[in-house]
Order: sequence, then structure tokens, then C-alpha cells
Amino acid sequence: MSVISFAEKAGNVGMVVVDSIFKADSILNQKGYQNIAVSISGGADSDIMLDICSRLRDDLRYVFFDTGIEYEATKRHLFYLEARYGIKIERIPASVPVPLGCSRFGVPFLSKFVSDNIYRLQKYGFQWEDRPFSELIRLYPKCGSALKWWCNQYRKEGYDSSYFEISRNKYLKEFLLKYPPEFPISSKCCEGAKKNVSHRFNEDNNIELSVIGVRRAEGGIRKLAYSGCFGLKTKYGNAQYRPLFWYKNEDKIAYERIFDICHSDCYSVYGFKRTGCCCCPFGKEFDEELRVVGEKEPKLYKAVNNIFGRSYAYTRKYREFCRQHKSAA
Repeated sequence: MSVISFAEKAGNVGMVVVDSIFKADSILNQKGYQNIAVSISGGADSDIMLDICSRLRDDLRYVFFDTGIEYEATKRHLFYLEARYGIKIERIPASVPVPLGCSRFGVPFLSKFVSDNIYRLQKYGFQWEDRPFSELIRLYPKCGSALKWWCNQYRKEGYDSSYFEISRNKYLKEFLLKYPPEFPISSKCCEGAKKNVSHRFNEDNNIELSVIGVRRAEGGIRKLAYSGCFGLKTKYGNAQYRPLFWYKNEDKIAYERIFDICHSDCYSVYGFKRTGCCCCPFGKEFDEELRVVGEKEPKLYKAVNNIFGRSYAYTRKYREFCRQHKSAA
């Protein structure tokens, strides 16, 4: 489909989408990239991204990085996408699948940023002390950034945002002081399952441009990590393009309607709002996901409880701790 025809059809969606189409054409077809890889996750954003890319260029490589803990619904959806678009999606296994990563490094808890900081503190034997930063940094000189998080130090040093401080998660410091984690916590399961694998794939295949389905509206660390839809060169050498970066939820919904986008059973049957690693503890609705997965994919339900069970229990305990403190306030 020509970019003009594509944009004309998208005119009923809105200018954010129309602009993204012309931007996509410019990057995919006019900047001289020959070796482009589009990262397919099987999720809703990924579906729209694939639809856009496939309409503008027909020699792209589509890649799915299997974390080792994927929904069967996602795997089925990949076959659907291949049939609908006449493409081949390369399945790349994890170098360190999520189950092994959790066993080796620790389980995720609450969010990637929280998990990273707890991991650093645990690594250096932190005793979960409520003392000033100036004292703690002398005791644990190798984990300054994590101690700044723990001590709410960033605003004291002039930073505008409290995003990097433990106070962003209400009552978390009080909870950790009362109930220090008795098991390792980490977000490194993401690295061996996806990040490191994708970087190695790009290097081994001389990928000049990586296309990923990140949206700014998702918030979290992604909101701070990227300032726009295109990065000329990342620290891994290749350029990176995010076609949906400026899409809001209403843009997605409109695009899906106009271009008849069909999502996986995770959305249409299971009722999930988003997908990723199955029942990841980072998800706010992991208990509801567990309920559905227990019904729809019982083998996977057993697996995730074996992998993430300690994190589930700890998160529930934290949530109950917050409820008690809010009611007492």
C-alpha cells in the first residue's frame, strides 16, 4: 500500500496516527536502512506496529523473543499474524529463560526500578536500617544510587522528580523495615530472557534499525528513558524506532477499528488489558491474571506459581500493610 493511500484511510483516526504513518515511511523507506528488525511480542501495541510496518515495506525481519514463560494464546497468535500478513516471524529462545533467571538472580517485586534497587542493597548486605544517607554511604560505599533511593535523597540534591525515591511507593520503606525480604529480589530475569538476546541478535545479524512497540503513555521508566520516537544510535550500535511512541489509548482503539486489528486470545478471550511474561509480579492485576490462567492454561498456572510464588506472597503482604496503614491514618 502506498503511504498516501495508507494515510488517507487513516485520516478518520486522527492526526497522531496520520503523522506516525508519514514518519514511519520516512524512517523505513527514505533513510537508507537495509537491515531492519521489527520486534513482535504478540501484544496489542505490537499488533498495530506490525500492521503499520507491513503496509509500508515488505522486506523487514520480524522477531519474537521467547522468554520461556509465554502464554499459549500468544504462541497461537504468532501463527495467525504470519498467515494474515504473509510473513515469517523468527522465534528466538532466551539465553537465560525467566525461570532460570529468577532462580539465579532473584524474583521481580513491585516494579523494575524497585527490584533493581533492592537487588543492589541485598548484594552489599544491607541491613534495612533507617539511618541518614551520610551514615549509610560510609557503611555501604558501593551502592550509592540505591541508598539515595532508600533515603529519599534525590530531591534533597535538587532533582525535581520523586520518581527515583522510595517514597513514590507509599509505605514501602516502612514495610521493608518491618518485613525485610528473606529471598533475593531482582529484575534481571528480563535481561537474559529478552534484552541481552535482542542485543546479541542485532549484533550477529548486523541489524541497522530496531523497531519496537514502546508507547510514552504507558508511563513508568519508559517515559523517562525515551524523549521521542527515534534514536539515531543506541549504546548497542544500531538505531531504534518506536512507531507508536506518541499514541494514546484512544489512538490505538481508533486504529484497531479502522484497520480491523485482531488481538490474541489474551485480550479477546482472557480479558487482559496488556500482556508480557505470564503473570509477572510487576503487573498490578497479577492475582486476576492468575485466576484466568488457572482456568485457561493450568500448566502455565502451576509453572508461574513455582517461579514467582514468593513474590506474589510478599506483594500481597505489602498491599495488606498499605491497607492497614491507610485505614489507621
